[in-house]
Amino acid sequence: MKAAPEVLARTLRATDVAALLAFELANRAWFERHIEPRAPAFYTPAGVAAHVDEYLTGLANGTWHPFVLVDGDGAIVGRANLKDIDQAARSAEVGYRVAQHACGRGLATLALRHLVRAAATRWRLERLDAFVYPANVGSHRVLARCGFVALPLDAGATERRFTLALTTT
Repeated sequence: MKAAPEVLARTLRATDVAALLAFELANRAWFERHIEPRAPAFYTPAGVAAHVDEYLTGLANGTWHPFVLVDGDGAIVGRANLKDIDQAARSAEVGYRVAQHACGRGLATLALRHLVRAAATRWRLERLDAFVYPANVGSHRVLARCGFVALPLDAGATERRFTLALTTT
């Protein structure tokens, strides 16, 4: 599967609040089938504005790197993050989500590959981790396609951990 050429991965901006709210509202039920639900207060202009501000503060502090996938019309069709960037451990966690209507176009792979590049080149990280519910088979496939390795499920864990060793340049 190949991503549509008009989709661009770029860093989240403060001006993305309205588009991000529309994306999150349109896909809320879809996302909640695969990940923990967000608090209801998130799904308001003020809630998303606070969320964007928090993520951009994390970017400025070097602990987050939030990205969005934007189509040719300027609509957000996906998002991806490097989170909990730890320069001492040279690691971070990855997370991504794609709009339901855009699934099957390779956008999750595009997003994850973008995160891997940014982690290696901008942040000089050596390891990335992802945590995915066992039933989220689509994400398991995307992670494997991008070189992540599934680790054994820890006793009592609700999510499976995937890891990727990076080669920095």
